[in-house]
Amino acid sequence: MSLLHRCLAGLLCCAVFAGGTAASLAAAACLPGRDWLVRGALLCQAPSAAIGLAWPAGEAVAVQRGTRAPRQTPEPSAAPTPSPQPETQDAVAEPAPTPAVTPQPSAAPEIENPGAIRAQQFEQGSGTGYIALGAGTVRNLTNHADADLRAAVTTESLPFAVEVNSGEPQVLVLHTHATETYQTWPDLVYDPDFTARTQNTALNMCAVGEKMAQVLNDAGINTLHDTTLHDSPSYTESYDRSYATTQAYLEKYPSIKVVLDVHRDAIEDSDGTRVKPLCTIDGEDTAQVMIIAGCDNGTSIQLPNWRLNLRFAAAWEEAMERRTPGLTRPVMCAYRYYNQDLTTGSLLIEIGGHANTVTEAVRAGQYAAEALAVLLGGHVE
Repeated sequence: MSLLHRCLAGLLCCAVFAGGTAASLAAAACLPGRDWLVRGALLCQAPSAAIGLAWPAGEAVAVQRGTRAPRQTPEPSAAPTPSPQPETQDAVAEPAPTPAVTPQPSAAPEIENPGAIRAQQFEQGSGTGYIALGAGTVRNLTNHADADLRAAVTTESLPFAVEVNSGEPQVLVLHTHATETYQTWPDLVYDPDFTARTQNTALNMCAVGEKMAQVLNDAGINTLHDTTLHDSPSYTESYDRSYATTQAYLEKYPSIKVVLDVHRDAIEDSDGTRVKPLCTIDGEDTAQVMIIAGCDNGTSIQLPNWRLNLRFAAAWEEAMERRTPGLTRPVMCAYRYYNQDLTTGSLLIEIGGHANTVTEAVRAGQYAAEALAVLLGGHVE
């Protein structure tokens, strides 16, 4: 080490112990390997500031999606650690830039011990446990009688009114599990080592949400798209994060009537074969979609207005099936929560599954959004 570097090292030590963060950084910036020294010096003096530097980040851990009991509104001091998009009222921003287009492979790469994929078009149900709509169906997975659900879904009007061509946002699209992703090749094989998750917004749920928001905005339905990766790095707290994000948007934009949490499903046979829900629309392979409407169970899941959300779900289901027959699987009405207590227009929608391709999923998102735009009174050709 040169005499100059020795002097600077001495200065760094003195600065750290003397309490001078600025001096510590100035000295460390001149030393070899200064990136880690800068972080070390800053950590000694200001840990909260050091956390904001680009330290290595871990991968998200995938767990099975389940139900979650309602939580109290978080105080500002208890807000989650900021993600790529803000999650507090003061920080809510305009929609993020459109995810960049990523070219898709034309064929699967060489995979050691590949898994199999099979395509299946899921049909609508009938009989006990299903409520038939003008087009499409609702599957009753609750203890309520079918007649109870039928009465809820046949209400003449939606539980909210959307203003077309409004200068204020009417719809919010977001993703509790934003890192969920799809196949990137059309071949019916998958890589067992791939977790079907990525932070690349051109390949994960953000790509689907961006297409849906684009369609709605083009139709005159003012829509915001939040691209926060709520499930990274902590997957298990993702619904808490998306709750805070949604609440912040609703506080800043009281005009929002509809909140869509866009996910993808994961369907597998007992032998590990992945199933891709698939239909054909205008000669093109398209992922099937499924709406989930939660139901109050009187204890752990408190959704006092669940019938209103279900009414919206049934209306959207019917609009999709009338416009693009075969696009949907039956609406699932079950004891789920999914933050659906925040508005009477809050729904979760599964766009395809982890065996579908990104292209199939984005196409499905487009058709689902077109039907929603028509339902809400938008202008769709």
